[in-house]
Amino acid sequence: MIRDLARWIGSRADQLAELLVEVLRSGFPDMWQFEDIAAVAQTAAREEVAAVLAVLDRRIDVAEVETPPASIEFARLLAEHGVPLSELLRLYRLNHAGMLHLVHEEAVGRGMDPKLISATDTALIDLSFAFVDRTSEQVVAAYQKERDRRLQQRLIIISEVGARIGTTLDTTRTAQELTSFGTHRFADLVTVDLFDSVLHEEGTLPSADPSALRRIARSSVWDDGPPSAIEGEATHTYPEGSDASLALNTGQPSRHSITPPYIPPWLAPSPEHRRALRSAGIHSALLVPLRARGSTLGLAQFLRHRNARPFDDDDLLLAHEIASRAAVSIDNARHYTHERSTALTLQRSLLPQHVPEHPAVEAAARYLPCGARSGVGGDWYDVIPLSGGRVALVVGDVVGRGLNASATMGRLRTAVRTLADIDLMPDELLTHLDDVVIRLQREEARDTDEISATCLYALYDPISGLCTLASAGHVPPAVVGAPAVASEGRAARSVDFPAVPIGPPLGLGGLPFETVQFALPPDSLLVLYTDGLVESRVYDVDTALALVGDVLSRAPASLDDTCDSLLSALLPARPLDDVALLVVRPRALDADRVATLDLPSDPSVVSGARTFTSDRLAAWGLEDMAFATELMVSELVTNAIRYGKSPIHLRLILQSTLVCEVSDASSTAPHLRRARAFDEGGRGLFLVAQLADRWGTRHSREGKVIWAEQSLPPDGNPRQQL
Repeated sequence: MIRDLARWIGSRADQLAELLVEVLRSGFPDMWQFEDIAAVAQTAAREEVAAVLAVLDRRIDVAEVETPPASIEFARLLAEHGVPLSELLRLYRLNHAGMLHLVHEEAVGRGMDPKLISATDTALIDLSFAFVDRTSEQVVAAYQKERDRRLQQRLIIISEVGARIGTTLDTTRTAQELTSFGTHRFADLVTVDLFDSVLHEEGTLPSADPSALRRIARSSVWDDGPPSAIEGEATHTYPEGSDASLALNTGQPSRHSITPPYIPPWLAPSPEHRRALRSAGIHSALLVPLRARGSTLGLAQFLRHRNARPFDDDDLLLAHEIASRAAVSIDNARHYTHERSTALTLQRSLLPQHVPEHPAVEAAARYLPCGARSGVGGDWYDVIPLSGGRVALVVGDVVGRGLNASATMGRLRTAVRTLADIDLMPDELLTHLDDVVIRLQREEARDTDEISATCLYALYDPISGLCTLASAGHVPPAVVGAPAVASEGRAARSVDFPAVPIGPPLGLGGLPFETVQFALPPDSLLVLYTDGLVESRVYDVDTALALVGDVLSRAPASLDDTCDSLLSALLPARPLDDVALLVVRPRALDADRVATLDLPSDPSVVSGARTFTSDRLAAWGLEDMAFATELMVSELVTNAIRYGKSPIHLRLILQSTLVCEVSDASSTAPHLRRARAFDEGGRGLFLVAQLADRWGTRHSREGKVIWAEQSLPPDGNPRQQL
């Protein structure tokens, strides 16, 4: 009976398949939005009917039945489009239940005996359940295989995100990497809009509207694809209540189907652009807010027009994952840009705004911040005027990056200037500076990086032409000799790297620093730099120093050109570390601008010292300064004779100012005090302080020097007379 019924129904198999498709269409309306599923459903229904009828007609063992290929493809497509497995199983059950119902109706229609129909139904149910159990295993296996493949593909895509998005700490480039990645993997057109307030730290002018956005990135699979609705640096906003505005306000991603000819205003604000998108065939869109650390930074749009398949929920999840990772990279870039800009501004404000002019040296300097992700460092340089016409030259490097390094650099530079004012020798100054760093370490919080720094401190005396320096863990300088004409007729310079004893970095404590002294002949150069100039991934330090020597041997006359030549030769790309560079050409003071008188420890020589002073000022054309200068010399020499020790020396120095120096072998420091009405002494230093522009005391290993400095009258400018 079952075989006869199966053969009779087989003649109407196509009609039965059509009926099954209609049942499925009414029971699962959402599936039919996918064209590929709808296309294979008819074939799958025919093959399922044929398979069931073959089992009924030929009594094939159900264990040997293979699921029809179209049913396998149908299951695979459901998995590809993200239809849940429960829906597939429900569809499968409904399909076979519908077949049983149709067979039962055919049996009733043929007027069969009710008992025979009941027996037939029972047999059909047993066969159907066995058939469903057999074929559903294969269908589920095909479904799961496709889901695993899609999951693996998604994991591969997500793993690529970390390698291809956020490769730099640049906001615009990161956004462009997001759009390029999106069009490469699963979208046809991707745009990224960021709030104007997010981009304000990069130098753009903020908009008065807090909801204003800028389109900073766009990619399309077609070179001649639809044009962008937003051009250049123009700001725009999405219509209130639109899908894009809702996504920004809620922070939730959403999927949208676009049915031409209607193009939503948030996608195309102008009629021309709507026509372009309609012509391109835009049919599906994903709106994914870019959120990081609880804040919405902007919106990414993923569109399809060439790919006929609409976005599904899996695509939305994938786009959300990609956009979330990109948003973190954009936010990191934003914070990095802000911190780097702040640190660089602080760094430049703490460095000299221009190289200080000093009659003892001609100087040029450069500061070049690093291009690495770690941020601005703590490199610095300084030129500090000292008493006696001398000058201090400093370069230093604070270990670390960012605001802390810049702030520490400012504190150390201030400390160096303060210590330089008391005229310490280089090794003594570094010892005190080491104590400063140790105190800073104790004051800092425990969770911060330990403070450390290197420093090179040099003193140049234009009278003796000697340079005295000490290093605290810092690279030695380069000394460039005066130009000499080579055999080929071109000028060449010798370059030497003095054997400077390199002491420990600042912050270790308890270890000594040593000084070294050498002459700087006229027209020579002293080049001080931080290690960022000679440290490179391309070559080692020895090779870098050789390159420094080669550049300096051909150094041009201009110090600025010398700086630029060094930087371009050693740092063709953005440096990995900050670089501070100081190039100095020393100027020796002419012998006729220095007058020295040795004095015995006898009060009677004070008048001779005044006469010596007036004669020298007359020779220099500074007669108008004679009265005040003689009075200061008289008081300083008297104090040295009364309180100091032999030998006593008087020295007059004419440079950009007039300096009077009296030295003796005593280390006792004078103190300025206000004498009372009936005191016989105590007014000498007070008079000196009133007459001089600056005065002070410096100590040396041989004793002390008390000095007083006066400004020259306009017609006594030494630059015109030297």
